[in-house]
Formats: sequence, structure tokens, C-alpha cells
Amino acid sequence: MKKGIYILPNSLTLCGMFLGFYSILAAIQGNYLHAAWAILIATVFDGLDGWVARLTHSTTRFGIELDSLSDLVAFGVAPAIIVYKWSIEPFGRVGLAAAFLFVACGALRLARYNVQMGSTESKAFTGMPIPGAASLIDTLIIFHNELWEGVPGKNIFILVFTILLALIMVSALKFHGLKEIDFGKRKPFWILVAIVIVFAAIVIHPPVALFVFAMIYLVEGIIENIYLFYRKQKLRLSEVKR
Repeated sequence: MKKGIYILPNSLTLCGMFLGFYSILAAIQGNYLHAAWAILIATVFDGLDGWVARLTHSTTRFGIELDSLSDLVAFGVAPAIIVYKWSIEPFGRVGLAAAFLFVACGALRLARYNVQMGSTESKAFTGMPIPGAASLIDTLIIFHNELWEGVPGKNIFILVFTILLALIMVSALKFHGLKEIDFGKRKPFWILVAIVIVFAAIVIHPPVALFVFAMIYLVEGIIENIYLFYRKQKLRLSEVKR
């Protein structure tokens, strides 16, 4: 700290924190659509700050801790307040507990990530990243607003969905992230085509496309982990037979 801090990556981190703060205020005022979009924009800043820090060789312990605090505000507290005010508040103490569970599991997920950084987290994420869980809640709100007017009210599916996302964040399931992709190396041509298709789908209908892509990320991660578990069990059985 005596040598100062890097302005650019930390400024991007604070932008994400501000969007999380704005999202909380918007949710309290009942403007859930603006609140959800604010968090989705915050995910862009969350990706940019790390990318800029690595690109400019300005990664510091201070930046890592600030990023975790920003993530907790933007992707932990803000989505929990949004989903609580939007749908699960009528459940009373159960809804309150589900919202807090999301925040607590998000905090635990971030703490575990910081501890495991550079070891088991070097390739795949252990547990769903907190921005991913927040994006699933936000895209659900945006998708619902596109199809139906008003709030869903007391909805058991949204309550269970919130609890499920909280538990997945602290689970041992493996999820992939953009950090696994080395943009400095050549990639197959089909990857570029896939990126173009994704952008085209988002441009055509953002609310539906974002929700579908978020759900694909969740379902694909669960299916992959089931397959890996099945393969591991199969290998163990084959070793026992030998």
C-alpha cells in the first residue's frame, strides 16, 4: 500500500460495486427490471477488471480483496434483495432465510475461491461462480418481465430455485469459466462461428437469449458433473474387478 494502488482495474471494480448498490436501491423502489439489468452490466465490469489487471500486470492482493467485496455486494447482496422483494417475500421467514442463504453461500464461495486461488481453482471453478448464480436470477427476472406484466407474487419455484443456486455455489461441482480460454493462442474456426451466433441471438431478443444461455450454463454444468461422477465410479469398479 505504501507504493500506491493501480487506478484502472480498481476503478472498474468500483464501477461494478456501484451498479450493485444501484441495483439494491432500484429493487427497494420496486424497479426490478432496472435492478436486474444493473447486475448484468456489473458482470461485464467484473470480467473487465480482472482482464485489465492481468493484461497490464497490475494484479495485487489489494485488488483481489476489493474485487471479492465488490462481488459480494453486486452478486450476493443485490440479487438476494431483488429476488426477495420480487417474489419470495410473501413466504415470510422462509423467504427471508432463502435470501440470506444466497448471500451467505455467495460469501463462502468467494472466501473459498480466494483461499484456493492458484491451486484447485486454476482451471475450473469449484462450485458455480457467484456472478453466474446472480445472472441466473437476473435473467429470470428479465425473462419474466418480457412475457408477463407485474411481479410473479408468491412462487414456490423461485423460492426453490434461489435455494438451489445458493447450494450449488458452495458445492464441489465443477463449472467452467472464460479464464480457461487462452485468447493468445489459435482456436478452431467453429469457436468464432459460435461467438457470432451467440451475439446474433442476443441482438435478436436479449431477454430470452440471456435467460436461455444462463440456463444452458447451469444445466450443462450439472450434466457434465453427473457424467464425470459416473465415469469415476465406472473406473473404480473396473479397478476393483482387476
